[in-house]
Amino acid sequence: MSEKHLKENRLNSRKLLSAFLVLIVVPATILFGVFFLNDRKYHFISLLIIMYTIIVFFMSFENRKPQTREIIIIAVLSAIAVAGRTAFFMLPQFKPVVAIVIITGVCFGAESGFLVGAVSGFVSNFFFGQGPWTPWQMFCFGIIGFVAGILFKMGILKKTKLSLCVFGGISTFFIYGGIINIGSLLMFTSHFSLKALIATYISGFWFDMVHAIATVFFLYVISQSMIEKLERIKIKYGLIDT
Repeated sequence: MSEKHLKENRLNSRKLLSAFLVLIVVPATILFGVFFLNDRKYHFISLLIIMYTIIVFFMSFENRKPQTREIIIIAVLSAIAVAGRTAFFMLPQFKPVVAIVIITGVCFGAESGFLVGAVSGFVSNFFFGQGPWTPWQMFCFGIIGFVAGILFKMGILKKTKLSLCVFGGISTFFIYGGIINIGSLLMFTSHFSLKALIATYISGFWFDMVHAIATVFFLYVISQSMIEKLERIKIKYGLIDT
């Protein structure tokens, strides 16, 4: 088997393992906290999610050690997301976090997108308040960054303003809103039912709509300039390109 095929097989195996951790292990951990820890050990669950995201992130480097500059750029992007969410604290749901997470996933790969999303949700809640909602928010932010990275790698998501805005609006409304509403229902009642879930979706409709509009707005305003700067940094310093 050629070296190219071996590299592709390693890449596919890594992506499958990353997807397993992100799509199966993380949600299972959150549900474990809800049903077996009575939703009271959210700090423990949040730290487990951080641990999973770090594992997923370091897997993206395959057999080499990450350089300090590669870790710093992810830390800076997380800090920007946290600062952006905090700066707009007076406007419920109107936050730039998802936009920054999507840009990270597109520029630095699915694993980096998930890490920035999860870390941003965890750290920013030291300002907004930690609670059983934190693991859900971490997963919702992270999964959008992960999906953005995967779709970009597949050629479905482009770096154009239109493509990013369409994906940002849809993913924020349906992925973030769809998951966080399930989490909200499980946080406030142990009696899960279809009627209760529908009522939760209806009550959260305008919150999700405002959040989606905010993501589209911030992607429209900052995506191109931010991507251009990040691409320059990647080329100059030879940063992660998963």
